[in-house]
Amino acid sequence: MPPRKIRNTLALALLGLLLERPMHPYEIASTLRERYKDTTFKINPGSLYDTVEALAKHRWIEPVETVREGNRPERTVYAHTELGRQEFLAWLDELLREPVAEYPKFVAAVSYLGALGPERAADALEERARHLADRIEGANTALTDTVGQGVPRLFMIEVEFARHAWQAELDWASGTAAEIRSGSLSWPDHS
Repeated sequence: MPPRKIRNTLALALLGLLLERPMHPYEIASTLRERYKDTTFKINPGSLYDTVEALAKHRWIEPVETVREGNRPERTVYAHTELGRQEFLAWLDELLREPVAEYPKFVAAVSYLGALGPERAADALEERARHLADRIEGANTALTDTVGQGVPRLFMIEVEFARHAWQAELDWASGTAAEIRSGSLSWPDHS
């Protein structure tokens, strides 16, 4: 399979929203934030407009109308092209089927956990566990505010997935910190 012309995951989010209906970039950004997708996709105006431009350049989306509301500037509304729909579905299918090495920073740091010494390593893992607990609480709130208010669960499924992943990481970090504190995780002496 030839390399995909566009690989920015923000493009994936944008294409996904355009399956629902044509939208202008401002509406896309607002909808992504309303659905807490900004925890999954990095959304800022510059990158959003660059992504729209790239998708239009490759003919995955096209302008369908220009609208003006009140005193606001004109906004161009975009929709999928048939090519864009096909590319989106193929890309999505590929991402779901094929695990890829993502080189997470945390795993890289864990590989050198021993360099911190037991006290500092346990402190770091316990602090990470607290941050993860906060994220999980935020995910629970997001799910309550959306799915609990009638948004289809499928529209928030990645928040549910992230919550489970964070819970697994929290369990590991807390458990490993407890092992360090109890001395059951042996620590080499580098004195």
